[in-house]
Amino acid sequence: MTTGMERFAALMSGQTPDRVPIVCNLLDQGARELGVSIREYYSRGELVAEGQLAMREKYGYDTLLGLFYAGLEAEIMGCHHIIYADNGPPNVGHLIIRKPEDIKKLHLSDDLHAHPRFRELAKCIGIMKRESAGRWPVLGEVSASFSLPAMLMGIGQWLDLFLNGDPGLRDLLLEKCSQFSSRQIIALREAGADLIVYANPVASATFITPQKSRQLALPWTIKDLEEPGTGGVVFFNGGGRINPNLADLQAHTGIDAYYLNPFDDIIEARRILGPQALIAGAINDIRLIDWSPEEIDREVEKIMLAGKQGGGFIFGTMMMPFRIPEENIRALVDAAIRHGRYQPESV
Repeated sequence: MTTGMERFAALMSGQTPDRVPIVCNLLDQGARELGVSIREYYSRGELVAEGQLAMREKYGYDTLLGLFYAGLEAEIMGCHHIIYADNGPPNVGHLIIRKPEDIKKLHLSDDLHAHPRFRELAKCIGIMKRESAGRWPVLGEVSASFSLPAMLMGIGQWLDLFLNGDPGLRDLLLEKCSQFSSRQIIALREAGADLIVYANPVASATFITPQKSRQLALPWTIKDLEEPGTGGVVFFNGGGRINPNLADLQAHTGIDAYYLNPFDDIIEARRILGPQALIAGAINDIRLIDWSPEEIDREVEKIMLAGKQGGGFIFGTMMMPFRIPEENIRALVDAAIRHGRYQPESV
C-alpha cells in the first residue's frame, strides 16, 4: 500500500492501512515553494495546483488541498476587497453585511462557476485531480452556513445577531448561507474533490455551549447536507473544540468522519463515536514554529499512540502558519510516517 488514496480507502472500508494517513494543511507555503508572492500565487488556479503538487511530493504526506484562503467564500458572495500579506493568509477587507438590514440585499448566484474566483478554484482542483491520477485524494473545503456569516459581517456582529438579534433576519441569513454551502459542496465534487471538509468553527464548544449548538447550529448543519449528502464529508472543528458536540452530530447528521481540535481528547472522542467512525487527531501546529525536531517527534508519538489503538485514525494539522520552518515541516511528516506505521501482523 503506497498511496494516500489506498490508505483512505482502507480506512473507509474498515480495514487497516500500512500506516496512518497524513493530512498536512500547507496553504500559503505554496507561494514560497514556487518563488512568487502570495497575491500572485492565488491569482491563478494552475499556480496553486502546482504548489500543492510540489509540496506533497517534497514532504510525502497523503492528500492534496483544494483550498485558496477562507475569505474566498466571502469574495464569491460579494466581498470586493481581499487584504494580502507577505507572510500569511489573505483576509477579508470588506464586510458585505455592515448592518443587519443588509442581509435582505444579499444575492446568491445560481451558478458558482459564473464567478471568476470560483472558476480558478475549480481549475486548481481539476488539475490536481488529473495530475494525482487517483493516487492522492483531493480535499475541498466548505464553510458551514452557521459559520459563514462571520466572514460576511464579522464575528462580533454575527454572535450578537444569532444570540440577541432579530430571529427573522438571522434565519434569512442562515437560509442564504445554507443554499451557498450546499451548492458549493456539489460544485466542488463536480470539479473533482474526493473529500469535502465541512468547517463549522462558530458552532464549536469554544464559541458557544453545546446546548446552543444543538438548538441553533445543528439544524442548519442538517440542512446544509440534505441535498448534497454526507458521502465523503469530514466535519472540521475549524479551530474550536468539538468533543462536547460529537454525540449530537453523529446522531443527527449521518457524518462518519470528524477532525478534532488539538485540545480535544482523542480517546474520549473514540469512546463517544464508537469503532466505526473515522477520527483525525490534529497537532497544535502553531507550536511547530519554534519546537525542536525532538519536541515534534514526542508530540507526534503521543497523538499516534492515542489514535492508532482505536483504528480508523488519521493524523492531521490545522492550517499551518507560514512561519513554520521547512525543516520542522519535514520533521513533522517524517515522525508521522515513523510513528504511524502499524505492525505487520495488524495489516
